[in-house]
Amino acid sequence: MPFFTAGDPSIATTAELINAASKAGADLCEVGVPYSDPIADGPVIQASYQRALDAGFKLQQVFDLGSELVKELKMPMVTMVSYSIVYRIGLLNYVKLAKAAGYSGAIVPDLLVEEAGELAAICRGEDFSLIQLVTPTTPKERQVRIAESSSGFLYYVSVTGITGERKSMPDNLADSVSWLRGETDLPICIGFGISSVETAAQLAPVADGLIVGSAIIRRVAEADKDSDAISSVTSFISDLREAIDRA
Repeated sequence: MPFFTAGDPSIATTAELINAASKAGADLCEVGVPYSDPIADGPVIQASYQRALDAGFKLQQVFDLGSELVKELKMPMVTMVSYSIVYRIGLLNYVKLAKAAGYSGAIVPDLLVEEAGELAAICRGEDFSLIQLVTPTTPKERQVRIAESSSGFLYYVSVTGITGERKSMPDNLADSVSWLRGETDLPICIGFGISSVETAAQLAPVADGLIVGSAIIRRVAEADKDSDAISSVTSFISDLREAIDRA
């Protein structure tokens, strides 16, 4: 499940990257909505948000991107968006606009479970997934509450801290995910820190999905030109797909 920042390096290239990811074996795509105050994003994704904003990114471009891609794209797309953006344009309005543009749901990382009721109800009524995060430090009772107000899948944060590439995963990750799986029927997808085919192969038997962000965004940022970025990301996703299928 690759993550791409909308508008980095351009909306047109974002569309090409997502199409290439689908052809390379991705099952679902997260589209990050650039925001000036990212909540849990590490330096790689923060920098991509800033590049998009500096280039003049506007929220409408996310909806236009979805509308363009949904015509041919086989995999579903969800947005990764700050609750402040959703709140500013109106909860129902955001959901309707995103759904009309072809998105299947939204990950809202800064939405507290205590304040999620209204958006959760709207999403249920619109058949639109509200994907929320569970972290290693979330108390078990709270994990259950988050699962009950979520739909689509649960985003399990593998490590404490911010997004970024890591060389290893916590020893208790499998046990933690296994416990949560016994408390919910939602698929559990693991994100934060998945940076290599080795890590993907390690976690594939544990998770229902693997979310890869910083390792992809870094490849985009380091490419000399857009075609190089597309080639690098395509190769990486193909390798991830192969490693997951073998695991």
